[in-house]
Amino acid sequence: MRPDLILRHYIYGLLMGSADVVPGVSGGTMALIVGIYTRLIESIGRAVAAVPLAARGRPREAVGSVRSVEWTLVLPLGAGIATAIAVASAFIPQLLDDHPVPMRALFFGLIAGSLTLPWRRIREHSVRTFAILGVAAVAAFIFSGLPDTVVDSPSKLQVFGSAALAICAMILPGISGSFLLLILGMYEPTLDAVHERDVAYLAVFLAGAVIGISVFAMLLRWLLEHAHDLTMAALVGLMIGSLRALWPFLEDDRSLRMPADGDPVMLAIALGLGGLIFVLALTRLGDAVEASDAAVDEVAARR
Repeated sequence: MRPDLILRHYIYGLLMGSADVVPGVSGGTMALIVGIYTRLIESIGRAVAAVPLAARGRPREAVGSVRSVEWTLVLPLGAGIATAIAVASAFIPQLLDDHPVPMRALFFGLIAGSLTLPWRRIREHSVRTFAILGVAAVAAFIFSGLPDTVVDSPSKLQVFGSAALAICAMILPGISGSFLLLILGMYEPTLDAVHERDVAYLAVFLAGAVIGISVFAMLLRWLLEHAHDLTMAALVGLMIGSLRALWPFLEDDRSLRMPADGDPVMLAIALGLGGLIFVLALTRLGDAVEASDAAVDEVAARR
């Protein structure tokens, strides 16, 4: 077990968790940027697959499925996500409220810069891939324009259901789990529960998240295995459409507008370009690190 690898995966978790707090940004996008998306989905799918195997009286296969999980990725990543959500939820929403234009511009650049990641993983570009990309982009664009609501006293069923849906969105690049919570009216109640350490609320939310990710990860794993190019095309489309939610000059009702007098246009452009350059640099770093890890593993295998 390499300590540097554990630390790196923990830092990746911090990035994913911080992204999940921002409405319009997905932790799945960050997983794509740092190059762990497919490995993460594969590991979650293997862990979930152990449950039905054990239930059918096949303990040896269940244990084998659990052992095949890349725990050195999943555990530190999960710890980083939990840490980031607990810390970032205390200040990122406030920054978005106080400085909406520059903050959205920064995240717009981050997402725009990451569009090449799923695109370059498409092995064969065909009419079907472009069609799926277009449909996904339109769907995400419409979804990103829906108004948000607030539920004052959510029931346990609402908490459970919203968590199950939000966690699915969080692992999909381009679909923001926190944005989905906004639309469902559960964003503010969930942030309040985190701040107030509402154990009962958080326990129900966690249960919903576990069920949601268990089901959805299996589906996503199957899609990546059996319809890889179409799935990647859909991810590109979702990310393109979701840029609507991060357009710096949004009205309160989420309608788009051009910059007006008094808007910090130059700051928005600078931050947008900064986010774009940061992602491109991080992507190159991730590629280099991945190649280095592969070389280290190959040397270790020869020994």
